[in-house]
Amino acid sequence: MPFEIIRQDITNMKTDAIVNPTNNELKPTGGVCGAIFEKAGYEILEKKCKKIGYLETTEAVITKGYNLDCKYIIHTVGPVWRDGKNNESTLLYNTYINCLKLAKSKKCNSIAFPLISSGNFGYPKDKALDIATNAIKNFLLENDMLIYLVVFDRESFKINKDLFDSITQYIDDNYVEFNKYKFRRNTPESLDDLSISILENVNRKSSIYKIESVDKNLLDALSKAEDTFSQYLLKLIDSSGMTDAQVYKKANIDRRLFSKIRNNKDYTPSKPTVLSLAIALELNLDKTNDLLRKAGFALSHSNKFDIIIEYFISNQIYDIYKINETLFSFDQNILRT
Repeated sequence: MPFEIIRQDITNMKTDAIVNPTNNELKPTGGVCGAIFEKAGYEILEKKCKKIGYLETTEAVITKGYNLDCKYIIHTVGPVWRDGKNNESTLLYNTYINCLKLAKSKKCNSIAFPLISSGNFGYPKDKALDIATNAIKNFLLENDMLIYLVVFDRESFKINKDLFDSITQYIDDNYVEFNKYKFRRNTPESLDDLSISILENVNRKSSIYKIESVDKNLLDALSKAEDTFSQYLLKLIDSSGMTDAQVYKKANIDRRLFSKIRNNKDYTPSKPTVLSLAIALELNLDKTNDLLRKAGFALSHSNKFDIIIEYFISNQIYDIYKINETLFSFDQNILRT
């Protein structure tokens, strides 16, 4: 997938480039910057940074990765948070864009970012996250690159409190323990339950008999007449008026995977891929469930991941980046394709 949020030590990332959030003098500090200097080779990196000299806020420069598992380190200076009224959001947005443009000029296929300015520079984490994902999303509309947003722990990553509280309430209202609907075999609670059980068994056998009596040729014909997942998806794309590129970019899906789905009518993707496509096409809940059924899946209220997805679709919020941020915040798997 083109953009992914992961919990990891950024110094262990095996990407073409990693981003070092530094200060105007490029001096090693604590946090992410200090860890990058230490692992890359403190003396050699410090010597190189001294040669570069001064770096303006939003500016980005590049050095070798030295002892890191990356080719390059992109050094950049994000804005210091003051009160949100000093152009901080534009400065932070441009910081990400300048890093991405520099990576592209060096023909990098992959890059890893920390959440810039959210540490010592005091930028509120939820606001910093919104700007990071917005900049990355806009860059990916016109470019192909694997971009990782790397956070060290859960405390390093926060979504908007109102959204978090709203989804927490939605989960509380809709989550159903799976065991709640398990029943004990051969132990009817009452005579009425036993009667219902007998009737259901009779009806089931009757249905089986009817199905077996249907002409097999008719069943085969009906089976062939039904669209496969791929065929149904392509019809939805055609009716949406979107291009293929618009769909797979909005779904945060790799172009090669989308090509596989398009060109192989019998290909069945994973559930996260199906949901990503449903979100990209802005399907309502009924159509999302139809698309899921074509691939052999369904949403369940005994699964918090599914409930969070349902929340966004029900509220017509079709931003896959925001959805993945939320899934990550709730310790759920993201829509990884």
